[in-house]
Amino acid sequence: MDTLFSFLYAVIHYGFVLAVILFLLVCIALKKLSRPYPNIVRSEKEKSFLDPVDNRRIKFPIDEVKSSLVLSVVVPAYNEESRLSVMLDECLEYLGKRKLENSAFTYEVIVVSDGSTDGTVQLAQTYSRQFTPEIVRVLELDPNRGKGGAVRLGVLSTRGSVVLFADADGATMFEDFEKLEQSLLELTKIEFVKSPEKVEQELAIVCGSRAHLEDEAIASRSIFRTILMHGFHFLVWLFAVRGIRDTQCGFKLLTRAAALQCFSNMHIERWAFDVELLYIAQRFKIPISEIAVRWTEVDGSKIVPVWSWLQMGRDLFLIWLRYFIGAWRLKTKED
Repeated sequence: MDTLFSFLYAVIHYGFVLAVILFLLVCIALKKLSRPYPNIVRSEKEKSFLDPVDNRRIKFPIDEVKSSLVLSVVVPAYNEESRLSVMLDECLEYLGKRKLENSAFTYEVIVVSDGSTDGTVQLAQTYSRQFTPEIVRVLELDPNRGKGGAVRLGVLSTRGSVVLFADADGATMFEDFEKLEQSLLELTKIEFVKSPEKVEQELAIVCGSRAHLEDEAIASRSIFRTILMHGFHFLVWLFAVRGIRDTQCGFKLLTRAAALQCFSNMHIERWAFDVELLYIAQRFKIPISEIAVRWTEVDGSKIVPVWSWLQMGRDLFLIWLRYFIGAWRLKTKED
């Protein structure tokens, strides 16, 4: 028996030492191989958009600090030919009504085609032709960056004093933008339509949330998927973001200053980008609120439930570790 205990002790002891050595080697490798600040690259084509009316290319106002209109809506789209029309119809109808009610409510919609191989770009261009490129612009990425990369380049191409990014599937009722708008008012104490030049300088983020639908969703999920979901929520809480129940809802409203500061520091370009975005915001002490929105599941999701969650779990750990060891750093306005 003593021999068995000695053997188990040796296995645990040397296993722990080996794990520590491996962890240190991983940290050294990450520190050496990681860029401290993100390298945001655009091709010449990605710096401009096509005016489908006269077939000429016009430069995006890349990284402009000052806004020239009230609201920018960024819609990342990868092979969304079959779902994009529903979302854009609802979005543009709502925004058009707001404009009729108040002429000061100026807006744009930027559809970011993330290397789509179907008719996404052509479909989006029909809206640009119908509504004019002043209202609908199409940013064509090549190659595919991932959803986070698409949202980032879209956000850095906007003109709005506030920026909303919304999924192309139309799963969230677009008129629930008003709920986010009200929460932004509570955070900033400024009506962004009346004073866009003031609100653009404020730091604030409002997250749409599906957390209130969780119990209903759990009832229709398998036990395995429910365990994975709770495991992912735990990893988000442990490694990255505290106090936000639903980090992954693709319906978030940011002031221009918050958007530029967070997205210019963001490294993750795939599914876990929302978590890094909010992690960065909390590191900068940017006020964040979470508001329940209406949401329905739409067929055609690009997320593969088990594999995508495992990828996000890995990314969550690496987000924490890279920032913890200083492999990734945050750049402020003063830097």
